[in-house]
Amino acid sequence: MTLNTFKSAILSALFLATSLSGFANENSDTQEDKEFNAKDMIMHHVKDAHEFHIITLHEGKENQKDISIPLPIILWTDNGLVTFMSSEFHHDDTGHTIVEKNGMKFVKSHEKIYQLNAGEDAVEFDAEHHPTNAVTPLDFSITRNVFMMWVSILVLLLIFIGTARRYRKSEDNVPTGIAGFIEPLVVFVRDEIAKPMIGEKKYRRYMPYLLTVFFFIWINNIFGLIPILNGANLSGNIAFTMTLALFTFIITTFSGNKNYWKHIFWMPGVPVPMKIFLMPIELIGIFTKPISLMIRLFANITAGHIIILALMSLIFIFKTVAVAPVSVAFSLFIGIIEIVVTAIQAYIFTVLSALYFGMATEEEHH
Repeated sequence: MTLNTFKSAILSALFLATSLSGFANENSDTQEDKEFNAKDMIMHHVKDAHEFHIITLHEGKENQKDISIPLPIILWTDNGLVTFMSSEFHHDDTGHTIVEKNGMKFVKSHEKIYQLNAGEDAVEFDAEHHPTNAVTPLDFSITRNVFMMWVSILVLLLIFIGTARRYRKSEDNVPTGIAGFIEPLVVFVRDEIAKPMIGEKKYRRYMPYLLTVFFFIWINNIFGLIPILNGANLSGNIAFTMTLALFTFIITTFSGNKNYWKHIFWMPGVPVPMKIFLMPIELIGIFTKPISLMIRLFANITAGHIIILALMSLIFIFKTVAVAPVSVAFSLFIGIIEIVVTAIQAYIFTVLSALYFGMATEEEHH
């Protein structure tokens, strides 16, 4: 590991400790210390949010100030479109702050936006702290995961447009600058993933998708490790991984040739009773493959963040700084592993997608 890698990991651990110390008393209704809840803290940092919360100053005091970057909230209600900035909730996620727009009242609880029923002036909660006198409008808000997805797309466009320009300017096609970094990765995806898994004859048609998936997942995994983004972890969102897996499923299904479908519905070379037995198993396998892609990426990325948060929580659970060296050391170790995992998970998703494409397009052997 390079020195810069260790510096980044140490910065992440220190920033995380600062964030956790602020969360220990976050949303407290009194000036007294609130019992630290590790589960709530972990879920708060792992799930998506409507803003980028940077830090809380003067925690628990009258001059408490939350420094955050607000994002647009876009709601579709029975009365039409409603838009405003998340800062109007004043960093309140308990449902106590009411925002009134177009004659309608909205509250935010557990990072979900609710619309109060007509005539209601305050939100009421059940035993599990879910609003009972409010409905959930369609939420098209620009959350931090959505925002970072757009940022990653912009970064990828800048990288590959810059690479293309380098090649156009180069008379001998020798890569320089950013192209010198990107070309080995593109060649790696082509020679070590696409060709072996799909074959020399058919790999070219799948290269745009494989390259897009590889770099898209990798760069979003890297963004998930940046401390200042405070949990903007797109790859740890099940909806994101499900969408990518769905694309792989659609491409595989429409690429399937006669030999592929024959092996699923009427396995050649086995007795008829065995063919009938294998057909439902193979049919189920069509759907389990993309599901495994979805869960593998989501679980691996989310698990790393949860482990680090759990280790750092030990400081506040035991309420002593004596645990800090152990927590920070193990968190630093897991953080370094996560840096490696960012590339490994992008590689695994890409290589399995290529494998499924290869299985769908494989010609019959005589």
